[in-house]
Amino acid sequence: MTDKFAPTQLSPLSVPVNRRRPDALAQPLSGLVDGRQSDAALAIGRGARRCLLAHGFATLTELPLPNGRRADLAALSDAGEFWIVEIKSSLADFRSDQKWPEYRPYCDRLLFAVDNAFPADVLPVDCGLVLADRYGGEVIRPAPEYRLPAARRKVMLQRFARVAALRLHALADPEIGLED
Repeated sequence: MTDKFAPTQLSPLSVPVNRRRPDALAQPLSGLVDGRQSDAALAIGRGARRCLLAHGFATLTELPLPNGRRADLAALSDAGEFWIVEIKSSLADFRSDQKWPEYRPYCDRLLFAVDNAFPADVLPVDCGLVLADRYGGEVIRPAPEYRLPAARRKVMLQRFARVAALRLHALADPEIGLED
C-alpha cells in the first residue's frame, strides 16, 4: 500500500505542471502558468530560465513585487544578486506594455528575453538582452548593474523565499489551495 501523503519524487530540475492550462504545448514549458502567457512567451521564458540556471541562478516566474507589479522572471544567484527578466514575445507586446521601468528598483540587473524574430534594436540599451527559444538561451547583451540597497535586498530575498516555499507546499499538497 502506498502512502498518498508521501512526497512526490522530483529531481532538482523538475518543473511542476499546471493542469488548468489545457494546451499540450504550454504544460511542459512552465510549471506555474496562470493563463496570461502566450505559447511564444512560455517558450521564451523556458529558454531564458535554462540560460539563467546555466549562469547559476534560481528562478521564479510571476514573482509579485512590493509595488504591486509581477516580474515575468525573477532570478537569484548564490551571492544574493537579483535579476528581473521581462519576456517580450512580439513587438506589439513590447509597445503595449510599458510597465517594465517599474521593475528596476527591485533588481540588480534588468533584462529583456526575446526570440530571434524580435527586432532587438527597439529594446532599451540600458537593459540586458537574452535571446531565447524553448530549448535554451544566451545573454547577448549584459545588463548594467544597479545595486539594490541592503534593506530592499532583504525584502526581495524574503519575498523570493516565501513565494518559492509556498509554491513547493502547493505542489506537495495541492488540496490546500495556496495562492501567491
